[in-house]
Amino acid sequence: MRTDVRTFVDEGALPDQEADEEEIARRERQLLAIARPVTAEEAAALAGCFGPDDCYGLAWSLVHLVETAPVPPPVVPRPGPDAAWWAETLWRRWGDPAEADAEPDG
Repeated sequence: MRTDVRTFVDEGALPDQEADEEEIARRERQLLAIARPVTAEEAAALAGCFGPDDCYGLAWSLVHLVETAPVPPPVVPRPGPDAAWWAETLWRRWGDPAEADAEPDG
């Protein structure tokens, strides 16, 4: 895994919109430093970095970065009924199509 990806992944999930401006700006710089395309391994690691909301659009930039990998995006599990809206958004985009017809949990 490349250093710039490892740095971003090691920081963990994107902050929520309540984070201070410097933290959001720092994460944005880290995200923009990652050269495209990413590898399948990097995409899988980056897919674990979504926070509770879209972090002023940074989460969408992360979605598009993950989708540059030369393989399909990682499949995310169907979120439970109390999951954040962002988890539902990712599932609708990358979730298992076979689960789409199944009844949701809860």
